[in-house]
Amino acid sequence: MTRISAQFTVLGLLAIAGCQSKALPHEGKSVAELQAMLLSKDSNMQAQGALGLSQHGPAALPALPALKELLASPRPLVRQQAALAIGQIGPEAVDAVPALTGVLEDSEWPVRRQAAIALGSIGAASRPALPALQRLEGDAVKAVKQAAREARSKIEQSDK
Repeated sequence: MTRISAQFTVLGLLAIAGCQSKALPHEGKSVAELQAMLLSKDSNMQAQGALGLSQHGPAALPALPALKELLASPRPLVRQQAALAIGQIGPEAVDAVPALTGVLEDSEWPVRRQAAIALGSIGAASRPALPALQRLEGDAVKAVKQAAREARSKIEQSDK
């Protein structure tokens, strides 16, 4: 091996080592730790906390009050991740139905879409959101229309 090729090999190995992914702020954290992240003044930390809570499913129920507050965040990513986490809690997140219903009118389509999905995941308790979901089926964004249709179907079928 020539000296130049050895240098390129070392540089290549260093580049590969530098590309190894580092743990994201939410990875490996407990529900309590993630709930504390929701209270951060840093919106990126709030979004990471909500994302982490979404991976805990129903066990994230203690964070529901803080997640509901984040649905009013000025940052769309925070609102979207909060809706995701609430939806992953599932039917026990019934207290969030009014807040999620309001978010169906959000100016950002990913937030509207995630709120619809969350309402569908909550199920029968989301029945009061059916008129808003039906209106959302006329949204200009295809992904939002589809999420609203699917949520409405889940809610209606969970009533049976």
